[in-house]
Amino acid sequence: MITLKHARVLEVVRKRPGYIEVNVEFDGDNGRAICYTALIGEVSRGDEVVINTTAVDVGLGTGGSHYILWNLARRSLEAPAPGHIMKLRYTPLQIKCLAAEERESPHHEALRDASSIGGMPVIIGTLHSQLPAAAVMLRKLMPKAKITYIMTDGAALPLAFSETVARLKEGSFIDITITIGHAFGGDLEAINIYSGLAIAKYAAEADVAIVCMGPGIVGTDTKLGYTGIEQGQIVNAVNSLGGVAIAVPRISFADKRERHLGLSHHTITALKVAATTPAVVTFPVIDAEKTSIIEEQVLRAEIGHIHRIETLDASETRAALDAASIRPTTMGRGIEEEPEFFMAAGAAAIYAARILVGEES
Repeated sequence: MITLKHARVLEVVRKRPGYIEVNVEFDGDNGRAICYTALIGEVSRGDEVVINTTAVDVGLGTGGSHYILWNLARRSLEAPAPGHIMKLRYTPLQIKCLAAEERESPHHEALRDASSIGGMPVIIGTLHSQLPAAAVMLRKLMPKAKITYIMTDGAALPLAFSETVARLKEGSFIDITITIGHAFGGDLEAINIYSGLAIAKYAAEADVAIVCMGPGIVGTDTKLGYTGIEQGQIVNAVNSLGGVAIAVPRISFADKRERHLGLSHHTITALKVAATTPAVVTFPVIDAEKTSIIEEQVLRAEIGHIHRIETLDASETRAALDAASIRPTTMGRGIEEEPEFFMAAGAAAIYAARILVGEES
């Protein structure tokens, strides 16, 4: 069940393409609410709206906002647009998209028989917070490369929710965005990860792609019940299409949860259970004590039996992010508290850059 309430918009706090954040008043209280214009259209101060308060009611972190379901100031909302593919299918908010694969798409002919991505390097993360370090380092190392971000539907579905993506695009660290599955709002829409990778190669004409979910992740403190397990499935997809799969390990020495200390159990499960084909797994150079912890975990999990382990000096990651004025956080912690986490993504970018200049195969 969802919880719906009647509210009034007090003020517009901020806007970016596809996203409006407002303060609302309801039941004698105030709160933050988010409007996705692709679903609801515009909202303004004084508008009477219906909000979904479910996420706040259950105390979520990421996603813990109210969401505007309908603007009562509008009698109807019509926005004719091309395309026949529905995302959020069979829900009251299903949205029509022009998928790049469709016959009406200018990319249809290039994609119709596509079954290979021709050795394109693909960086595969498990958390949205791995995206900025990978993108910024790629741009630093390969200024002329065309970088595409593919957002899966493992977490937030509207790409507009990500301020990180907006800033990376504004700074030209990402050239094209693609949203796959039920995720929506990218420069290009795709039906699944396989076609999304082909779209990156042939429609976006990417040199390199970064794939990871949007903000947020579903987890249950079980071995298999988390959306980041998709990393292994994406590794398989990349390999089946003839790409080079580069997996970013989730590393932390600041997380108090034992299952995420050192090499996260999320990475171990994704690479050992879900991935049935090999990836390059990039680790950053870190101090000896932490290295021994990681090495023991990798050995115990037998990750090296399937995957190729590469350790690279990614110490420039922090300077690159600072120069870009982008300061990502993971679980509320920045690069000062979690340098290994972000350097792992930087290491993946370094390896991908080496492929692009022909140093790796």
